[in-house]
Amino acid sequence: MITSGLTNVFKIGLLNGEFDFSAGTSQVFNIALYTDSAVLGPATTSYSVLYEASGIGYTAGGESLTVAVAPTQSGNIAYLSFADVTWGATSITARGALIYKLDGGTNPAIATIDFGSNKTTSGGNFVVQFPIVDSQNAIIRIG
Repeated sequence: MITSGLTNVFKIGLLNGEFDFSAGTSQVFNIALYTDSAVLGPATTSYSVLYEASGIGYTAGGESLTVAVAPTQSGNIAYLSFADVTWGATSITARGALIYKLDGGTNPAIATIDFGSNKTTSGGNFVVQFPIVDSQNAIIRIG
């Protein structure tokens, strides 16, 4: 089962200064797709190939993310989001995704996303469209 939300390891990592989403950072963030057999949620600690989606047009580890809106705030909510991600000409099925920091070591988990049902492509684009970027909807919100 996949449960959407920020991971505990991400929350601790923020307090330890391990994540930098600002412009010009050398940190790389990825998104990987997972099948409905995956168990992802707040307790997920890192990227894993276990139950990662596979198929034409998809490579293990997923795709790099681009920060679309740098960290900002509205009222008591700080937030940021990423640009939509597209895998072209794919034939895959995925139930959810994991956003993680690519660090060549532990690859700590940031957030898990449940798509609500299996999403399948057959020769078309697989797109992860992030929500509206504001304090109520952005993919990463802290308040």
